[in-house]
Amino acid sequence: MVDHAPAAAPVARLIDEFNKLPGIGPKSAQRLAYYLLRLPTEDAESLAHAILDVKQRIVLCGICQNLTETDPCALCRSEVRDRTVICVVEEPLDVLALERTHSFRGLYHVLHGVISPMDGVGPDDLKVRELLARLNGQEAREVIIATNPTLEGDATLMYLERLIAPLGVLVTRLARGLPIGADLEYADEVTLTRALEGRREI
Repeated sequence: MVDHAPAAAPVARLIDEFNKLPGIGPKSAQRLAYYLLRLPTEDAESLAHAILDVKQRIVLCGICQNLTETDPCALCRSEVRDRTVICVVEEPLDVLALERTHSFRGLYHVLHGVISPMDGVGPDDLKVRELLARLNGQEAREVIIATNPTLEGDATLMYLERLIAPLGVLVTRLARGLPIGADLEYADEVTLTRALEGRREI
């Protein structure tokens, strides 16, 4: 049996830190650590400075809870956005995805997660209070709940709908169904059911 020398303490620590990142397993963590070891010092320092810069300069917008360098963020400051429509999303990346469509001109609210009892995440762990405060202090006529089509996303949607509907604000959700170019034979039952339920006149 061949004995493998353990990684030096700084390398082992770096591997452990990478292993804490989402989607990074032990093997990927090792590859990243040894990749950094091969980098020129200035490139490694540039990466380290970029990480510190993000932690020191990025804050949550006091209105929509999105990531921003200035508070309030550019979207909330904009004078051309429709302030009567708020799209509620799970994460900041969802804002970027919707903005790429150039089809939504309202404002956003980022929950920073979804209700997930299995993971110990309840409503109080999300930015729900901030959303309700906005709706009480702002002339919103519609809230679009754009959570992901998962059990947790749907549970969050139903929870928010129960809180918002009594405020007299219209609550809508994104349409769900078959993606463009999809074959019916490969679609799952839930997707097909939602496609049928969401059908409209041609």
